[in-house]
Amino acid sequence: MAAKPPPHAASSVPAADAQGRGGRSTPDEVQLLRKAVNTLAIVPKSTRITTLGRKSYNVLLYQAQEQGLEKDVFRTPLDTVVKGLDFDSNDHALIKKHLRAMVSTTVEWQSPTSGEGASWNVSGLLAHAKLSKERGQVWVEWSYAVNLKQELLDPTVFARLRLEVISQLRTHAGVVLYEICTRYKDIGRTARQPWRWWYPVLSGNPPSEKSERLEYRIFKRDTLKPAIAEVNAITDLDIELVEHKQGRFVDEIQFHIGIKKQAALGLRRTAPPVDLSLVARAQALGVPEELLDVLVASHTEAAVRSGLDALERRLANAYPEPLRDPQRYLKALLANERVVLPVQGDADEVAAAPQAAVREQQSARRARWQAEWIRRAGDRAVQAIEALSPEAQRELQDQLLASLQERQAHPSIIKRLTTSGWHHPMVRHEMIRFFADATFGPGWDKPTAEQLLEVAAQLGAEE
Repeated sequence: MAAKPPPHAASSVPAADAQGRGGRSTPDEVQLLRKAVNTLAIVPKSTRITTLGRKSYNVLLYQAQEQGLEKDVFRTPLDTVVKGLDFDSNDHALIKKHLRAMVSTTVEWQSPTSGEGASWNVSGLLAHAKLSKERGQVWVEWSYAVNLKQELLDPTVFARLRLEVISQLRTHAGVVLYEICTRYKDIGRTARQPWRWWYPVLSGNPPSEKSERLEYRIFKRDTLKPAIAEVNAITDLDIELVEHKQGRFVDEIQFHIGIKKQAALGLRRTAPPVDLSLVARAQALGVPEELLDVLVASHTEAAVRSGLDALERRLANAYPEPLRDPQRYLKALLANERVVLPVQGDADEVAAAPQAAVREQQSARRARWQAEWIRRAGDRAVQAIEALSPEAQRELQDQLLASLQERQAHPSIIKRLTTSGWHHPMVRHEMIRFFADATFGPGWDKPTAEQLLEVAAQLGAEE
């Protein structure tokens, strides 16, 4: 289906307009990334593009534009591109992974509006990349494909992007939506495109059989709504989803774009480096970047950091047995967290009100974890009782009988104890509580938060 561009989207934007035709015309432009319109809606063809991967690519592109079109190869100290890594350690493997992905990931370069970009291209994000250490400092070197270099470094139609704003966005969909809507904010809306066109562009996932089976309502719930909320909360844009139906079903979507009335954000002379410290720490604990990307998108970064703290403590403690699956454990730790979004102009993060169904599901999940923990605690008490000698068990049973008579328990319970012993189903729970209270203490059936999460991790991903 042919895309329907907004009226005059390509033809009526004045030359050297505020969103990018023409060269550098104002002093402020050198502080912004000029990203060619053909690179805004890239579609990965081989592997997924992560949020940090896209952010890192933007910083490299900014650095290359600062160094100039006349260069074929670009170089900069690595700490101007990424931060949070100890470059004298194995963290080199992490940045190598990102650079390798930029070289090997095949993408289609296309404009979000049909007919606006000068051409269609397919290539890798980078043509080559190299790391070297010179006089104690690590440098990164890179280049671009010859068919794209001119348009990447000196674009004729582009969006001016504030990298310090992008650095605050935590999802790939949020970053891409901000980039595309920034391009068209003076027009007031993006082009209409089939919703399936938007999925690989926003998600960073290459088309697959799974994505072909994806329903629009799932895409809207998991990708569109969180990305819109994030852009509206953090940036100077106010975005609204517009759905176009064919019959009863949504066929195409576009975004209406407003600009908030607020003071202009301060611009930085240099692009802020991308913080990879959380990724490095997660990988050291056995959590891959792909999973971390999903968890950070679903929770706050602060919640993920707290989860990694708990995971690190659990890995250091082999009791009751070594942790076999750090990924499943971390997902369970975060399963009951509420999704939150940072608010523009406020350092604190506020929780988005969860739906009643979500709260009910979380409550049921927690109740199941608690019931399972109490069951296991009861089993430990039974094992301890059965480990006693027959004489000690008889003495314990006599003590339970005296306790039941003292508190005037139901006669049928006392009768079952005297005739069938403490193993009888009507008596067993009384013996467990009597023994556990005396042996383990009154709080034996009240799990701590960490104990509850330990059970959740063991129960598995279905939790």
